[in-house]
Amino acid sequence: MAYKFDFGAIVPHWELLLDGVVLTTELTVIGAVVGVSLGTLGAWARASRAPVISQIVGIYVELIRNTPFLVQLFFIFFGLPALGVKLSEFQAAVLAMIVNLGAYSTEIIRAGILAIPKGQIEAAQSLAMNRVQIFRYVIIRPALKKIWPALSSQIVIVMLGSSVCSQIAAEELTFAANYIQAVNFRAFEVYFVATALYLAMSVLLRWVLKIFGNFLFERRSHV
Repeated sequence: MAYKFDFGAIVPHWELLLDGVVLTTELTVIGAVVGVSLGTLGAWARASRAPVISQIVGIYVELIRNTPFLVQLFFIFFGLPALGVKLSEFQAAVLAMIVNLGAYSTEIIRAGILAIPKGQIEAAQSLAMNRVQIFRYVIIRPALKKIWPALSSQIVIVMLGSSVCSQIAAEELTFAANYIQAVNFRAFEVYFVATALYLAMSVLLRWVLKIFGNFLFERRSHV
């Protein structure tokens, strides 16, 4: 029996899909901003001369990078309440994305920091700049410029990974697709549209990050 496509069955649920896209976007924006900020601090700690702090951050990085994101999400949402920390679905999803991206971006940014020529740092030290000033004015900007493509790709990966958050009933795009499929039983059409939306969001996010990188680095280089 030939399958009859019926994409019109999805039309009545377009608002639910739109809400899913919006929530996925919110998760991505918050997770990216805070996660990259956490990764920047982590990279600074890893590259510092404080062995204890560097080792603590290293343990965090290895723990997150060597465990599944789904397990991390479940630990935050189901495990933390046992310690008295109760989070909503959205809060747990955001926290999981921040922690995950923070670990990966720590190593990505650290690679950029290690690629900075030592002569630049020594020149800054000769000007009596302290460690914070050196990191802010000499290290972090050129380091980010070097690793921006890799960091952008990691942000996109985390955005796509937000689909896992549907497992704790966070009402993002995959949750919306699962719900619609359960209502109209048009699995092919629903997941085809969801796939197309994820593809469009990924392409748009890469474009936005590229434009932001050009603005952040090229503009500053001419100042």
